[in-house]
Amino acid sequence: MVEATERDGMTWYQCEDCGLLFDNESDASQHEENCAGDDPSYHQ
Repeated sequence: MVEATERDGMTWYQCEDCGLLFDNESDASQHEENCAGDDPSYHQ
């Protein structure tokens, strides 16, 4: 499930599995369906 959070006066949508933030709820939902639950490989 995608979690809405407010930062810098904007609503962001966070993947509950990996914590990645999206500015669009549908993008976040689509990502979460395919998320492996690990930190994204590009986060270092």
